[in-house]
Amino acid sequence: MKVIVVGPGAFGIKHLDGIKNIDGVEVVALVGRTPEKTQKVADDYAIPQVFTSLDDALKIDADAVILCTPTQQHAAQSIQCMEAGKHVQVEIPLADSWENSLKVVEVQKRTGLTCMVGHTRRFNPSHQWVNNKISAKEFNIQQMDVQTYFFRRKNINAKGEARSWTDHLLWHHAAHTVDLFAYQAGAKVVKANAIQGPIHPELGIALDMSIQLLAENGAICTLSLSFNNDGPLGTFFRYIGDTGTYIARYDDLVDGKENAIDVSAVDVSMNGIELQDREFFTAIKEGREPNSSVEQVLDCYRVLHDLEQQLNNQ
Repeated sequence: MKVIVVGPGAFGIKHLDGIKNIDGVEVVALVGRTPEKTQKVADDYAIPQVFTSLDDALKIDADAVILCTPTQQHAAQSIQCMEAGKHVQVEIPLADSWENSLKVVEVQKRTGLTCMVGHTRRFNPSHQWVNNKISAKEFNIQQMDVQTYFFRRKNINAKGEARSWTDHLLWHHAAHTVDLFAYQAGAKVVKANAIQGPIHPELGIALDMSIQLLAENGAICTLSLSFNNDGPLGTFFRYIGDTGTYIARYDDLVDGKENAIDVSAVDVSMNGIELQDREFFTAIKEGREPNSSVEQVLDCYRVLHDLEQQLNNQ
């Protein structure tokens, strides 16, 4: 299968590292804004073609596209790829508005192409382990307590490099937890509340936010987000349930007493991004809907829209 990767930044490289481990998949082109940087990454990964225009890249022989571009471009580029006849995986979030989220779903239904969103937490072995316990009826979530903490008072990416666009606590980082909570609880979010701190004078976004969620089955979630936290960095999920407590830190898992839980046999890899990509390519080959399809994650963006309305009126 031939794939185009768009975006040679921190997450584009994460996908390229994952794809290296997947048989039968070839990255045939890399698209980036800066020719020199894009060419260097292409050389590092032996990618034969480099483009600075997505329009031009979509004209070549390829089956699928992975979009690792600024949030504000996700919806339009996803639509552009499907209109060009390509299957598409777009990094989280699907869009930065409810209206644009619906537009992507409409095009996916009309074209019938695979459209998947990078809600990586569904694929991390730590969260898969918890989901397996839930599916086996050995664990039910009563509460999730989640902390998403970074130190980004300047506009930088996951590698600490200057960013050309502004990240967002709600439409990007909260999307992970809102979706994962509903996915793990097995129930729709029926109530959501949010408050935020002051708007940063240069970045134009709040650097601190607090969110509460209630699922239809009574499970609750509390999410604290900050770009002001000076370490430790990342997202940490505490699952409090009827038969135990588990803490997930990306691909690692411990119980409530910090005893390590071996999740190495949960899937074929310990790399959540690689597992996400494997699901994308396998779904295309098998002609089925992937886990984390655009339709499956859509309700997350309804909740984010509702929260945004609250914050705008704060």
